[in-house]
Amino acid sequence: MKKQNMTLSILLMNLFIAFLGIGLVIPVLPTIMNEMNLSGSVVGYLVAAFAVAQLIVSPLSGRWVDVFGRKRMIVIGLLIFSFSEFLFAIGNTVEILFISRILGGVSAAFIMPAVTAFIADITTLESRPKALGYMSAAINTGFIIGPGLGGLLAEIGPRIPFFAAAGLALFTAILSTITLREPERNHEEQKEEVGAGKPGLGRIFVPMYFIAFIVIFITAFGLSSFESLFSLFVDHKFAFTPKDIAIIITGGAVVGTIAQVALFGRLTNKWGEIRLIRYCLIFSAILVTAMTVVESYAMILFVTIVVFIGFDLLRPAVTSYLSRVAGNEQGFVGGMNSMFTSIGNVFGPIVGGILFDINLNYPYYFAAMVLMAGIAVAMVWKEPKTLAEHALEKIK
Repeated sequence: MKKQNMTLSILLMNLFIAFLGIGLVIPVLPTIMNEMNLSGSVVGYLVAAFAVAQLIVSPLSGRWVDVFGRKRMIVIGLLIFSFSEFLFAIGNTVEILFISRILGGVSAAFIMPAVTAFIADITTLESRPKALGYMSAAINTGFIIGPGLGGLLAEIGPRIPFFAAAGLALFTAILSTITLREPERNHEEQKEEVGAGKPGLGRIFVPMYFIAFIVIFITAFGLSSFESLFSLFVDHKFAFTPKDIAIIITGGAVVGTIAQVALFGRLTNKWGEIRLIRYCLIFSAILVTAMTVVESYAMILFVTIVVFIGFDLLRPAVTSYLSRVAGNEQGFVGGMNSMFTSIGNVFGPIVGGILFDINLNYPYYFAAMVLMAGIAVAMVWKEPKTLAEHALEKIK
């Protein structure tokens, strides 16, 4: 148990440092944009390049996690991330920046499925939801602290945060090489009989996976259209200052992190992942819609902070379900999780941006409708049958 806790602590620290590095660069992106005379559309394409690269590589990396091992993929991913941040730090042309963002997407596609599979291997079915809640909390905490630290480092120079992110990732890669040991594969989970014979990507359509992947896509599509336009929404509609926006986003992230640590494990054990996902989708759809009608600063602050609870419980709930039913395909489901999230993250902001130009509220109506579609899908979602239940049915 002590060894397991130490390994989990190292994994969480790796994630924290990696996402701290990602958060470091957020405050200086506008400065780099002005320094290189980049248009808003180019910056948008840079963001999309990361997501597209992650989308393309995720199915392959998920398979590689199962074939080559969790530790190796984590270390390689961290090294690629370090190099990508270093490239961005020294890049003076748009081409170099695009190469940097593409490599960043590749690194994310390597790291996330490997870490998720690693945690699945070193935990039991009972302890895994709590561990995955901690994983999401580590990611959120890195995002919370990163921008503030990046703003301080930017006082020295606008490129310093990128060098710092590269150094942190390199340090984490070395730390992982020294301290992590490849885990024994955890086969405690059940596997549905119909999935055993499906080749390659055909496993996406195995019933116990398929609905979960659809829910991942729907939620990523809807939530990314909400999150990506939040700053523009409150700026145009309520004339919020950058300080106001920072307070709300930071407050939401802090509350979401607390919810993941304090509530996720308990709620999953009480309701199970599927019921928790249904409740989070309903909760999020109501609050996203409420964003279009609230007017006072206090209510906007309250609704936005509380809506992050639904978002931050929803994501690890789907991950927990997939890791529980995946058996020896932890890398595969991790890669598919990353791929379907990336698809939603690529197209959600695009649709949301088009709707925003028509009416400020339309992206939020759209996000609420997409989440309601997710509710409809989740309502027909049932726990997969165990092998024993399949055998009983055949006997009957």
